[in-house]
Amino acid sequence: MSMKMKIVAAFIEQLEKELAAMVQAARATHEAATHEESKAENQYDTRGLEAAYLAGAQAKRAGEIDEALSLLKTAAFRNLGATDPVQATALVSVDIEGKNSRLLVMPKGGASRLHFEGQDYQIITPQSSLGEALIGLHAGESGEFEVAGKLKEFEVLGVL
Repeated sequence: MSMKMKIVAAFIEQLEKELAAMVQAARATHEAATHEESKAENQYDTRGLEAAYLAGAQAKRAGEIDEALSLLKTAAFRNLGATDPVQATALVSVDIEGKNSRLLVMPKGGASRLHFEGQDYQIITPQSSLGEALIGLHAGESGEFEVAGKLKEFEVLGVL
């Protein structure tokens, strides 16, 4: 199994654990929101309403994780090399202002992070400012992206 596929498998395992925890938390919050004890005692008592909003947000996040998991499980991961441009499913090593980052470019699942075999990895999407700037570049090329109103420079070190 290639290193990229080991990283993908590790992301899948981590996201499956996150999904299970999120589904369990959403169920518990939903039960709390609908429990008799959450019934409003007066017009200012919003415990039940707050719990319902939280349960809804947790269910939405569970759906996002599930969607990212489905993509990771079904995407056609090609082995890319030094002459290939950054594209979806690419594992990219970049130097961002002196800091080496390892990024997996995927259509969904942005910001998911993984510590694997002593290295940190992050999923980014082409919709992010860094992802948009990376798409189409080759190893050795540079670019810049904006984060929090500040331009940051980067160099693509490698594409797998």
